[in-house]
Amino acid sequence: MGDAPGQYFDADPSARSRRNVLRLDLPDRSLRLMSDRGVFASAAIDAGTKYLLLEAPAPPVDGTFVDLGCGYGPIACTLAARVPTADVWAVDVNRRAVALCSENAVALGLTNLHAVHMTEVPDDLRVDLLWSNPPIRIGKTALHDLLTGWLARLTPTGSAVLVVQKHLGSDSLQRWLADEGWDVRRHGSRGGYRLLEVTQR
Repeated sequence: MGDAPGQYFDADPSARSRRNVLRLDLPDRSLRLMSDRGVFASAAIDAGTKYLLLEAPAPPVDGTFVDLGCGYGPIACTLAARVPTADVWAVDVNRRAVALCSENAVALGLTNLHAVHMTEVPDDLRVDLLWSNPPIRIGKTALHDLLTGWLARLTPTGSAVLVVQKHLGSDSLQRWLADEGWDVRRHGSRGGYRLLEVTQR
């Protein structure tokens, strides 16, 4: 039973721990990250995540940033390393993922990164930048509820960048966000992935 894979969005993964080290190579830096079974993309850096890190618009020079669905932290750690003056929050429902992200931040000396469980996010947290490879597989209703809650935290000048596979519904998600009153721009498209930039109208 301990070897059952479970889902990466389970609060407490049932898969037996089997850690491994992954290397995230980007043009501006390389990060060594500890991963584990039971978290998203545990065996290799996810292609969508890497696309976001390579092609998303440059982040602001400071502010409050959020990696929604942080996993073991490739997005959050990259943001914290690129913008040391930012206050970066890495958020996930998966406690194993949150612990790994926190551990990776400490190992990389990223003192501006806070890895927290979804229930530990301050109610008054306002967000200048949100980057996410969102958990599409939790289902449409749950995903819409998740995004609605987090987009409502954006400051008036804040933005969100989401990477979503086309065959998992990126185009329908873009239409839904627009119907909900957000300004949505397709920032890029490559390898079956879309980068969606979301701002207030």
